[in-house]
Amino acid sequence: MTSDTQQGTEAVDRDGGPELKRVMGPGLLLLFIVGDILGAGVYAVTGQLSGIVGGIVWLPFLVAFVVATLTALSYLELVCKYPQAAGAALYTHKAFGVHFVTFLVAFAVICSGITSASTSSNVLAQNLTGGLVANGWLDAEPSTGVITAIALAFMVLLALINLRGVGESVKFNVVLTLVEVTALAIVIGVGFFAMSQGNADFSRVTTFEDPTDKGLFLAVTAATSIAFFAMVGFEDSVNMVEETKDPARIFPRALLTGLGIAVIIYMLVAVSTVAVLTSDQIAGASEGRALLEVVRVGAPDFPIDRIFPFLAVFAVANTALINMLMASRLLYGMANQDVLPRVLGKVSPRRKAPYAGIAFSTVLALGLIVYVASRAEDEVVLNLSSVTSFLLLSVFLIVNVACLVLRRDSGREGGFRSPGLTPALAALLCAFLLGPWVDRGPVVYKIAAVLMLIGVVLWGITMLLHKPEGGRFRDVEHLGE
Repeated sequence: MTSDTQQGTEAVDRDGGPELKRVMGPGLLLLFIVGDILGAGVYAVTGQLSGIVGGIVWLPFLVAFVVATLTALSYLELVCKYPQAAGAALYTHKAFGVHFVTFLVAFAVICSGITSASTSSNVLAQNLTGGLVANGWLDAEPSTGVITAIALAFMVLLALINLRGVGESVKFNVVLTLVEVTALAIVIGVGFFAMSQGNADFSRVTTFEDPTDKGLFLAVTAATSIAFFAMVGFEDSVNMVEETKDPARIFPRALLTGLGIAVIIYMLVAVSTVAVLTSDQIAGASEGRALLEVVRVGAPDFPIDRIFPFLAVFAVANTALINMLMASRLLYGMANQDVLPRVLGKVSPRRKAPYAGIAFSTVLALGLIVYVASRAEDEVVLNLSSVTSFLLLSVFLIVNVACLVLRRDSGREGGFRSPGLTPALAALLCAFLLGPWVDRGPVVYKIAAVLMLIGVVLWGITMLLHKPEGGRFRDVEHLGE
């Protein structure tokens, strides 16, 4: 990246069109990481985890944190060695050099962002309607159709925000990060207030319940695969911070600090949830509303339950915003390198926003929401979050293996090295969480397969239209630009 681009001045890409604006500096890195990890995940999965392991909800969060941190160490080694914005796709290509494999990894990252944003939109709709009911502005819980319509409208709103450009989106992210930290602090505060008043049962925190008779090990494994959705987000920073100065010093500190902050908050939220709510109360809360119940039950004499749902709405919106921003940027980069159809690389001359990528990712997200909501027998939030975790665990498995392979590249020393064989351990853990013993629903594999098939079809079309170079990355190092 040139110095002019780093300062946000207009540049042109290799085809003569306008490039994306570069406005994100290192000062926003920690906020970006914390904001992306926190948000929809803890709202979406806390209730589901309790239904699998009972009161030890905090344990799957802790195990997911260990897996995420080990993988983050591999990312740190690689991003310091190859400080470009392409992330997992770059590391895969450097390690294996197979264009199609690189494409699959890059498109899996895109799809994970879209499924994550779709999950967030459903959680947002549930919290919004919960707030309307709590304030008496709705007489009863709305139907699934209304929830779906709100989720769809929110996705369209996100597209409009991202069309205004990266600078506006990142500024909006700072505001939402502060809101989401405040919202989760309220849950923790209410939980400990209830404990101090004798209105909570702290002993439930160590109670394991096994309604499906999996046993402790398999139950925690299944719960961890779901909880992993709450820990993802750190990998997005690789695609957003190529302009960070001295990445070997700044990036490791920010990433590990962000992960540490997230897991502490998550475990405190989990403890508050199971201490305040009985298992029946958690089970009775609809998807995405367990934390609303904590606030309502834990502080009945305060009107906080009327405000909290709207704070949660903004917090969840942050996750969706960042993921859709990342997806559109990668679509732009892949189209600009003739790996996807060139039409997906179109950029607005005025806003420098990749409007074609934004439109394509939004249409996919809308289709996902409608499809999953139409399956009355399935849980929308659980399935979409499981697809996200499945895709990212697959990507992380490859990144960890790539980290081991690229240690042979002795000519590139980045200043950070993951300790010993931690990439191998991380790869094994990711592979284990991908296994059939996790007990994912068939719809999870179906959605993941269809999304990846869409990408493969587009890749094939590109190969046919742009022979002989179509389908081959021209400059993977600048894929994220």
